[in-house]
Amino acid sequence: MLDEENNISVVVVMNWVTHDQRVLFAMEKIMSENVKMVIAVRRDLSMRKGKIAAQVAHAAMKFLIDANESEKPEELKVSLSEVETEWLMGSFTKVVVGVDSEDELNQLILTAQLADIEVHPIVDNGLAEFNGVHTLTCAAFGPDKAEELDRITGNLKLI
Repeated sequence: MLDEENNISVVVVMNWVTHDQRVLFAMEKIMSENVKMVIAVRRDLSMRKGKIAAQVAHAAMKFLIDANESEKPEELKVSLSEVETEWLMGSFTKVVVGVDSEDELNQLILTAQLADIEVHPIVDNGLAEFNGVHTLTCAAFGPDKAEELDRITGNLKLI
């Protein structure tokens, strides 16, 4: 995709060779609930609803930014795994849960990393809240198979 006005290009590389294969894969998986992203948000920060929404939005997109393969600052080029493609082409399920502290969120992040699960922490710049202090607000886990994520985040309550 090329944004002519801003001269920004976005390239997403899928692991399938043909359009027909991507469509078939999407049709098979569209109703599937076996892939999701879990976003854990710190409740101890008492963020406003709008702030939580913004932080969760950052987290949901961070996996694409972290996977950027392009060396050009105006280009996003991402090779997607099969599970990431299933998530993007399917139900795009996101589950938002709460944690009680920075320590709890850091422990979840470490546990995910040790389990080889993609994790994408979000650190707020502190411009609108947190008195100018950079603050870990949330983290996205996945997208990945639900059973893998549930091993780490399955005990957390929805917010």
